[in-house]
Amino acid sequence: METGNQIITVETTVHAPVGKVWEYWTEPQHITKWSFASDDWHAPNAENDVRVGGKFLTRMEAKDGSFGFDFGGVYDEVRINEFISYTLGDGRKVTITFISQENETKVIEVFEAETANSIEMQKAGWQTFLDNFKKYSENF
Repeated sequence: METGNQIITVETTVHAPVGKVWEYWTEPQHITKWSFASDDWHAPNAENDVRVGGKFLTRMEAKDGSFGFDFGGVYDEVRINEFISYTLGDGRKVTITFISQENETKVIEVFEAETANSIEMQKAGWQTFLDNFKKYSENF
């Protein structure tokens, strides 16, 4: 898939310490609880080897079984509790920055847009994942 070379940024502030936020972002048993865009979807499986050169893969599916896809890539840089960068299977780059702010953590995700969907749709979709992450992290 071609990238549009356009950069999109989404962010949120999670009311939890950075250690917990990092754990919930990186551990597969947590990823499956938040990595989807709507309540009629789920993430039945996640694998995550959080190290430079390590791979990750999250299976996302409609709960009714009508559609599903794998979201995955390879880590380029990992700084525990601070920063992750990776390359998606289609070659696009993504960075996630975790900024500790006392008992809160700001999460900033920056990604290269693809060309199949509008910038607005991509930004809204990735923001929804981030919002699901925030909700999950603050409630468990």
